[in-house]
Amino acid sequence: MDAVTPTMPLVTPYKMGKFYLSHRIVLAPLTRQRSYDNVPQPHAVLYYSQRATKGGLLISEATGVSDTAQGYLHAPGIWTREQVEAWKPIVDAVHAKGGIFFCQIWHVGRVSNSGFQPDGQAPVSSTDKPISSQVEGMEFTPPRRLRTDEIPQIVNDFRIAARNAIEAGSDKVGIRLSPHVNYMESGDSDPEALGLYMVKSLNKYGIAYCHMVEPRMKIGAGNTKFSESLLPMRKAFNSTFIVAGGYDREDGNKAVEEDRGDLVAYGRLFLANPDLPRRFELHARLNKYNRETFYTHDPVVGYTDYPFLQDTA
Repeated sequence: MDAVTPTMPLVTPYKMGKFYLSHRIVLAPLTRQRSYDNVPQPHAVLYYSQRATKGGLLISEATGVSDTAQGYLHAPGIWTREQVEAWKPIVDAVHAKGGIFFCQIWHVGRVSNSGFQPDGQAPVSSTDKPISSQVEGMEFTPPRRLRTDEIPQIVNDFRIAARNAIEAGSDKVGIRLSPHVNYMESGDSDPEALGLYMVKSLNKYGIAYCHMVEPRMKIGAGNTKFSESLLPMRKAFNSTFIVAGGYDREDGNKAVEEDRGDLVAYGRLFLANPDLPRRFELHARLNKYNRETFYTHDPVVGYTDYPFLQDTA
């Protein structure tokens, strides 16, 4: 009698609310800086459709909710009519392949400079404390702390952007939390308490998923072993939990198998391997990503030119 090969956890089906996923490999939201003047371009149709599979979940690159939300050159937005119309063929192309598309919306806060802001004003934030660290290729203008009476406008910007995303065809909008990560000096004194408070609060709203980044993604962490874990947040959240942060095939399978996450989001590996779910399933060799082309503005190189498995055979 032939032995039955066990099914790899990452390629098992999963039901996320009303969505039936054929596998658990998710395209993570990746800033690509190829939306000229903040408008999604036709080459994004190919980029996202290349990575779409029947029953596969794709999360869009972070998309600005307003003209004050920008901090990266050629990052997309979804606050104007032109932007909404530009997203439609992208979402349609993903749906045509049976994929599921969520739009991740954001506001960069103080991670910006006056050159990105309307009328050259200072970026708005929850603080007037500037970012002190230097980042290659980026300059930061000291931010202006929002007045209490201005906060509802930011909330409304998110509300409008979410509606625009749905109008553009997006299946939903998602939320991503990174309580353990210290990117742009955003670290918290008690990240686990913050994360637990957030997920318990989100339980009240019945959202489709919570996407969290592993503590190991702290800047300068290297291969440090962390006592911190996403597990307390995973146990506290009542819906689909997506883990992300430096996962490979083996780590991802283990995360699903050990119930540390329902789905696993992949960034750099999915960027370089448009057919990543198939490669994982077949134990196939992966393309190597080229970090130098992550944030260039070329519509092809480092964007849509990574080969598929059949192209490398």
